[in-house]
Amino acid sequence: MPLVTKKEIAKLHHINQDYCVSIFIPTHRAGKEVQQQQDTLLLKVQLQDVKKKLAKKGCNKTDIEAITAPIQQLIDDHLFWRQQSDGLAIFTTKNYYQKYTLPIYFEAFNYIDDAFYLKPLLPLFVGDGHFYIMTLQLEMVNLYECTQHSVTQIIINDLIPKHIKDSVGSDYEEKNMQFRTQQAFNEQVMYHGQDAVKGKIKKEIKTYFRAINDGLKPILKDDNIPFLLASQDYLFDIYKSVNTYSNFFDKNIKSNLKVSDILDLHELAWERIAPIFDKERKEKIVRFAELQGTGKTAIEIEGILPKAFEGKIEALFCENLEDIFGTYTLENDTVINTTLQENKTTTSLMNLAAIKTFLNGGKVYLLDKQDMPNKHSKINALYRY
Repeated sequence: MPLVTKKEIAKLHHINQDYCVSIFIPTHRAGKEVQQQQDTLLLKVQLQDVKKKLAKKGCNKTDIEAITAPIQQLIDDHLFWRQQSDGLAIFTTKNYYQKYTLPIYFEAFNYIDDAFYLKPLLPLFVGDGHFYIMTLQLEMVNLYECTQHSVTQIIINDLIPKHIKDSVGSDYEEKNMQFRTQQAFNEQVMYHGQDAVKGKIKKEIKTYFRAINDGLKPILKDDNIPFLLASQDYLFDIYKSVNTYSNFFDKNIKSNLKVSDILDLHELAWERIAPIFDKERKEKIVRFAELQGTGKTAIEIEGILPKAFEGKIEALFCENLEDIFGTYTLENDTVINTTLQENKTTTSLMNLAAIKTFLNGGKVYLLDKQDMPNKHSKINALYRY
């Protein structure tokens, strides 16, 4: 499930025309919102607003139709609206159109300028983590490489035994392990017969899991990446006993794997793993507080924007759903901060600072006001040096 890449952000950023339209709306995967076509109606509202703004900015009718025609076609594409995630981002101008279905929530919003508005996409690149999920059943094993916003299956059929019989021999009889599962999150497995989990069958499972562990070593080489297991409790305990990967998460994801979608498992996994990846943001906020007054932080757009162009910002904190408008002259680093948006000479200075920071290797965090390092400013910067 590939998403927007840094290369894609750079490409979008370097498209400069008189009327670059950016539209963001929240969408729904299923439910009454889909049945009632609420997402489609919301895009229609944004489209009408965009047409009015384009006309007000002096765009002629022919160009307005050329710029917005792909959006109207999308509205009429009924199949598209049945395959949504959490948010939709659209970028269109004369002779260019691109859309992204993304697992990130957007407030409904549109923006028209001589460049696209890309700041809402940047949460895809911070705190999104990198981790593995393995779904473990005796009859099937799958491995997935994940971030907060993506899931990609890794083909491992040539690395591990296809079935427990392939590692312990044909003597294995699955009927010796008849069990019934009490579903939901408090699964408990009950065994029948003499070969209980502590006996012969456990030994066979252990041999099988050891072969899986050894087979995955060429993939699981980076010990910095957490590895989570989705399995029943008794299988988790056995696999844990043979696991040699150091960053193995000590609690399994409990779910009925026969009916669970990987996206549901991914959501459960992210709830577990998110605090680990939020550590970096918290550390940078602490550093900001420690370095205030030393010249290594800033809270004014006039000082921040030139540093963003120079690649000197380590972390940029922007108040979510807020903005700063004005003008910037690159030649002499002149920044004029104004509250006027509806002006042909102004642009979003916050968007520009965020994109330049990101493309130059800095981290960009969109935060609620109460979470900002310095709550008295809409934008805070932590410098590299």
